[in-house]
Amino acid sequence: MSKNLSPEDLRVFLSVVRRAGFAAAAQELGASPAYVSKRIRLLEEELGVKLLHRTTRRVTVTQEGERVFQWAQRILDDIDHLVQEVSTAQGEPRGLLRVSSSFGFGRNVVAPAMSQLVARYPGLQVRLDVFDRLVDVAAEGFDLDVRVGDEIEPHLIARQLAENHRVLCAAPAYLARKGMLRGIDELSAHDCLVIKERDHPFGVWKLRAGAEERTVKVTGPLSANNGEMAVQWAVDGHGIVLRSVWDVARELQTGRLVQVLAPWGQKANIWAVYPGRLSRSAKVRVAVEFLQNHFARLGVAGSAEGWSAGPLRRPPALSTSRS
Repeated sequence: MSKNLSPEDLRVFLSVVRRAGFAAAAQELGASPAYVSKRIRLLEEELGVKLLHRTTRRVTVTQEGERVFQWAQRILDDIDHLVQEVSTAQGEPRGLLRVSSSFGFGRNVVAPAMSQLVARYPGLQVRLDVFDRLVDVAAEGFDLDVRVGDEIEPHLIARQLAENHRVLCAAPAYLARKGMLRGIDELSAHDCLVIKERDHPFGVWKLRAGAEERTVKVTGPLSANNGEMAVQWAVDGHGIVLRSVWDVARELQTGRLVQVLAPWGQKANIWAVYPGRLSRSAKVRVAVEFLQNHFARLGVAGSAEGWSAGPLRRPPALSTSRS
């Protein structure tokens, strides 16, 4: 058995295990399934053990593969930390930063921020993936998840990037047709645009006004797993939508949507979530600090061109970090 293990083969193996398949790993790595299969075969030959059981339907890890998986994670973490330590000493973070976020927020807010990040730090490469579900940051191999919402798993570390909340709003045409709501108890009788998106419980809105909290079961003619579509349906007059202020600020400013049932809303702050402490990763630390400053700049915009319309604010530095 050769002692010349390839870090690239270990990375491919980790991806196959995390994605539970060769095709999914190939898509993640930007390679072909044939390349992934070849690297796994070479790794098995190097180690002299079978790492994976492969059938036409699924890929499972052997007992030896489980041990190699644990070692591979430690080895690649050490290599990554070495690269980051050297690059930090040179004053510039380097390497691949894997970032995840939700569909609309990722496309409209996080993606432009990542564009600015790599322009400032050319040694960084960013891979941004967007999902309609919460990501298991550590298990799926992400360095950083930028999320809207305050439900954060206790084994993860998080730093609040900005204050944010969700508001109820509808088009003037809808309210002219259905009538303005006079109280929270009327909400369940109205057409509501339900979204299944990440941390949203489907068809259940947990709302708060001051110290009072209510849970309302809502229904309506249209539902989706994408908030941007729901906002457009609201603009078209199909019903009431519950969305973050960052997503509907422009529609509220231009009058295409109006807020209803104020001050009822839902807390949904913006967080950076990561699996390890920032002191262990220069690239994650730089990214989080950059995002904090980025959101602080966005938060002061109050014109129609600004997306926050005032309610989005950078949190107090000492009271919101959990890192």
